[in-house]
Amino acid sequence: MQHPENDTSLGRQGLHLSRTLLIGFFTVAPLWVTWLVFDFLLGILANAGRPLLRGAAVAVSPVSETLAAWLLDSAFQKTVAVALALGALYGIGLLASWVLGRKLIAAVEALLARLPLIQTIYNGTKRFLHTLREPPVTGQRVVLISFPTPEMKAVGFVTKIMRDTDTGRELAAVYVPTSPNPTSGYIEIVPLDEVVQTDWSIEEAMSFVMTGGANAPDTVRYQTSAAARTAAGGTAP
Repeated sequence: MQHPENDTSLGRQGLHLSRTLLIGFFTVAPLWVTWLVFDFLLGILANAGRPLLRGAAVAVSPVSETLAAWLLDSAFQKTVAVALALGALYGIGLLASWVLGRKLIAAVEALLARLPLIQTIYNGTKRFLHTLREPPVTGQRVVLISFPTPEMKAVGFVTKIMRDTDTGRELAAVYVPTSPNPTSGYIEIVPLDEVVQTDWSIEEAMSFVMTGGANAPDTVRYQTSAAARTAAGGTAP
C-alpha cells in the first residue's frame, strides 16, 4: 500500500517533468522555426545555382576528381549558391543605381509588359511593394479594420484611396496579411471613416503578423474617435 507522501512526491516529480519539458519546447521552438525558414531559403538558392555547379563539375572532372566531388557536394552547393545569389542581388542593386542600369531594367520591364500573364503578376507585385515603401495618400499606412466580423479587428495596410461613384464617400483598399506568412492575405474595400488609424510603422506591423502578435507594441488605437470619424467624412456616433 502506497503512502500519501509517495503519491505527493510522484505528483511533484511529474509536475516538474512537464514544466521542464514545456520550458525546453518553448526554448527550442523559435530556433526550430527559424531554422526551417532559413533551410527553405537555402534550398531555393541552392536549386537556382545547382545547374551551374554541375556544369562546372563536369568541366573540371578531367583535371581534378576531388574538385568535381566538392562541386557536387550538397553543403558546398548551398554555400556557393548563397554566395552567388547575394552577389547577384548586390550587382542588380548596383546596376539599378546607375543611369544605364535603370535604362536596361526599363527595357526588360517593357519586354515583360508584352507578356499578358507575366506582366500582370510582375506589375502587380511591383506596385504593391512600391505602395508599402511610399507614404500613404491619406492618414497612416498601417490601420485596423473590422474583419472578419464587426466585433474583431485585423491589421491591414492601406494601398489606395478611392471614391464611391454614387455617394462620393472615400473608400480605402486595405491589404490584410495572414500570419505567419504576410505574402498571402485578403483585399478589403472599407469606408475610410471606418478605418482605425494606428501609429505603427510597417516594420512593427510586419513583425506583429509574422510572430502571431507576440511582438505587438504596448499600445494601439483600437477604435476611431468621433472627431477623426467626422474629419474622414463619416458621421460621428
